[in-house]
Amino acid sequence: MVTMLLAAIVIAGTGSAALAQKKYDTGASDTEIKIGNISPYSGPASAYGTVGKAMAAVFRKVNDDGGINGRKINFISYDDAYSPPKAVEQARKLIESDEVLLLFGTLGTASNSAIQKYVNSKRVPQLFVATGATKWNDPKNFPWTMGWLPSYQSEARIYAKYLTKEKPAARIAVLYQNDDMGKDYLKGLKDGLSSDPSRIVAEESYEVAEPTIDSHVVRLKSSNPEVIVFFTTPKFGAQAIKKVGEMNWKPTTIVSNVSASTATVMRPAGLEYSQDVISAAYAKDASDPQWVGDPGIKAFDELLAKYLPEANRVDASALTGYNMAQTMVEVLKRCGDNLTRENIMKQAASLKKLAQGGLLPGVTITTGPDDFQPIEQLQLMRFKGERWQLFGDVLDGGAEGG
Repeated sequence: MVTMLLAAIVIAGTGSAALAQKKYDTGASDTEIKIGNISPYSGPASAYGTVGKAMAAVFRKVNDDGGINGRKINFISYDDAYSPPKAVEQARKLIESDEVLLLFGTLGTASNSAIQKYVNSKRVPQLFVATGATKWNDPKNFPWTMGWLPSYQSEARIYAKYLTKEKPAARIAVLYQNDDMGKDYLKGLKDGLSSDPSRIVAEESYEVAEPTIDSHVVRLKSSNPEVIVFFTTPKFGAQAIKKVGEMNWKPTTIVSNVSASTATVMRPAGLEYSQDVISAAYAKDASDPQWVGDPGIKAFDELLAKYLPEANRVDASALTGYNMAQTMVEVLKRCGDNLTRENIMKQAASLKKLAQGGLLPGVTITTGPDDFQPIEQLQLMRFKGERWQLFGDVLDGGAEGG
């Protein structure tokens, strides 16, 4: 009788311990993890809608494979049409009505800027935002917001490094989107060229509401630069490259990574006009023959074939969404049964040289309590024929490496 009683106490104690180990915040349970997302499925940046669709595809596969530690992901994604006021509306809906555990991969610098203070006041993770603005790496003031993409300033410093080495006397003109994204890129370029700022002979900004940016490109040409840099989103990147080609103008052309998609920028601009355009990459290019048979790209292709067959595999946005979701899955796995918002941020800030199949060799994800900038390496590439070709070494675009 005493033995049975002791056994019962041990079993009861073990059960209590097991229950105590499970910690949940709103949006998590024994069976479910609710994740919120905001993407531009319509509007001027609708090309980026593929990012959200690819994320959803990854989570569908994860659920089919049994979920994360036995829990299925409920991925709720809303359209904000790349409009900050709409993003605010959708963020409130996700947090207050849908009661998600966290926001993940919300897209757009302006949209994320509009919701950042609100989300942080609610102490909800705004994790791996799909924008490279430097401002997301500010754990002291915004401890619930973390970036994922290489920062725009890091990327622009790499272009400055290239121009300083390869074209030290060339005059430079810049077209940039008149928002935090474009201004961040411009600052990085100027910081990288700080030893000779007079090399930038012309700057033009455009608004996302403009139907075309042809007039800006024409004005930049009048300054007679040898190098033109486009810090744009895809629609305008395609317009700019096409306009340069139609004018039979042949400057050295650099386009931002966010506008380097073969499917949504280079092909629409015209392959004949896209030749020799330079950009930088941190992820593999699914259209590049060197990755044929690569396990990372093979896994990506298999996912698209089953869960997102309508996607264009050479659309860089598809691989971006895939890569970001892989990181999110890794963080949630590391959380185990402690699915509190605080622990999610702790795990996200504890990644050390994490390699993923969709990233270029040498590019890894590293974070820390004071480092909310997961990726800082990129490699330059040049468009040849129908695809991008990498050249040079993987470069660090951090402030110290710039």
